[in-house]
Amino acid sequence: MPTNVQEFISELYGGVFEEKVAAALSEVALGVVNTGKKGRVSIELNIAQVANSYQVEISHTLTFKRPTERGEVAQKDTTESIMHVGKRGDLSVFPENQADMFNPKDKEAK
Repeated sequence: MPTNVQEFISELYGGVFEEKVAAALSEVALGVVNTGKKGRVSIELNIAQVANSYQVEISHTLTFKRPTERGEVAQKDTTESIMHVGKRGDLSVFPENQADMFNPKDKEAK
């Protein structure tokens, strides 16, 4: 199953990234309506493996330009999140398979 994009975005930087995107969209849209000029919101994701694991570090950058009457206001914000990669490449904060803390075989041996 591929990555659930809505869940993925909501997990980035503990949910803060999603809030930043929402705020940027609203701010730019308001600037566009107030000035009649174009605005821009961009999301850039860079993904790198963490050591030799099934984890990746995702660097997520939010860039936006809000038009103003005399120009524009721009902001760029970059944060990072660590995620697990499942067997089919799906990304999640939680590993696909977690080891059982209470192994039933250990209990039977005692």
